[in-house]
Amino acid sequence: MTGHSSHPARSDARDNRARMVEAASAVFGDEGLGAPMREVARRAGVGPATLYRHFPTKRALIAETFAAQRRACHTAVRDALADPDPWQGFRDLVERICELHAHSRGFADAFMTAYPEAADFAADREHTLRAVTEVARRAQRAGRLRPDFVVDDLILMLMAHRGIQDAPPATRLTASRRFAAYLIEAFRAAPDAGTSTPLPPAARLHHAPPPTLP
Repeated sequence: MTGHSSHPARSDARDNRARMVEAASAVFGDEGLGAPMREVARRAGVGPATLYRHFPTKRALIAETFAAQRRACHTAVRDALADPDPWQGFRDLVERICELHAHSRGFADAFMTAYPEAADFAADREHTLRAVTEVARRAQRAGRLRPDFVVDDLILMLMAHRGIQDAPPATRLTASRRFAAYLIEAFRAAPDAGTSTPLPPAARLHHAPPPTLP
């Protein structure tokens, strides 16, 4: 009987843990890593003691909350390095990084900043930037990427990209894709109107009527 009675308890614990991770994803995604643990507990419908029993530190909670995004980032890096077309590999990597950041303010915070609670992401960040450097060198040797591009340009781009988090949630991804497209065109060696890729749709970020052309 004792063995059987432990199953519901373990199931409840797993359900609680999944609910807390889901709540953390929503809270950190909307508010960033500065959001307090008590807000995660409130959103999950558990007491702070229960949250801390599963995740003794905020760092542990952040690491589990964004495990899927970290795996997706690693996959994007591997795909870019394996792409036989260095320019396409570079484009895809930039687009996929931007999309991951657009989905969650918390992941963007963890990737871009030195939050003590996000120390586990430092190696991910360095790994990604080294991959960008290698893919960029290949694209430069192929004559497709501006010869003056440096990896700091990507960091600068992602710093500007964080402003998209202030847009309404429904338009963030659309805005991110268009933003990435503009930057990729700026990174292209000798942009030519005849070979540039059409931009993705624009995000509706304001409600003012479009200007009337003369």
